[in-house]
Amino acid sequence: MTAIATREKAKLASNRGKVWPTIILMIGAIYCLIPVLWVFTATSKSPSELFTTFSFLPGSGLMDNLSDLFSYGGGQYGLWAANSILYAGVGGLLSTFVSTMAGYGLAKYEFKGRNLIFYSILGGVLIPGITLAIPQYLLLSQAGLAGGVMSVLLPLIISPFGIYLSRVYASAAVPQDTIEAARLDGANEWRIFLRIGLPMMLPGMVTVFMLQFVGIWNNFLLPFIMLSNQNSYPLTVGLYTLLSKGSGTPALYSVAITGAAVSIIPLIALMLFLQRFWRLDLLSGAVKG
Repeated sequence: MTAIATREKAKLASNRGKVWPTIILMIGAIYCLIPVLWVFTATSKSPSELFTTFSFLPGSGLMDNLSDLFSYGGGQYGLWAANSILYAGVGGLLSTFVSTMAGYGLAKYEFKGRNLIFYSILGGVLIPGITLAIPQYLLLSQAGLAGGVMSVLLPLIISPFGIYLSRVYASAAVPQDTIEAARLDGANEWRIFLRIGLPMMLPGMVTVFMLQFVGIWNNFLLPFIMLSNQNSYPLTVGLYTLLSKGSGTPALYSVAITGAAVSIIPLIALMLFLQRFWRLDLLSGAVKG
């Protein structure tokens, strides 16, 4: 009876210890989800209901708002969405590949100054975006690339945080013995990276790509500085122009809010799609274990 009572007490203490972290996490989740809930609720309201009804009470203007959104400016919202997919998709893929190569090289090759290079790259995480945006604009302007697609894509290829994650993942996921065995079999370094390193680092690459895609999709400052043509704007800058015009045309507030709500849907779809690869990796690890 004494042993059972002791186990019950330990179980009760363990459950109590989980209460506060759970409460804190729930408060954090509610804090993050309330603005999203407001956006989706406001999307359903007509312009006359937007500022005259309770904030979280659904309205009756959802279909009209969607129609206004996709017909605005002759379909300009669709063009901004296509630009965002281009910047985030191509930029995310290029950044992921470069980060993977850099992380693999820093993790698996011994050379002079390796740690200095790594910590210098890692220091880039601490530099605010506005500090780099102006010099990048001046450099790209001198090269004749400012205002074009490349002026947004080129600065996004190097991601210090992506390189950091890739280095950490390569150190843990790619055994040095496997690389040495491949060298003994006569494989060159590029072939080892493509045939051994990349497959083993795939789950880490998915994580880097997702973070880069979301970061570029939500990026406002860089395209705002680089681009001047509205047809080249991504969704963030395009919606900003709608909000700016809303002070003179209040009906545009509903269009901008609806656009913000629709722009979240691709990110949700991406998260659900990439989740399959994380689950696959966990199952593979369980089978190997």
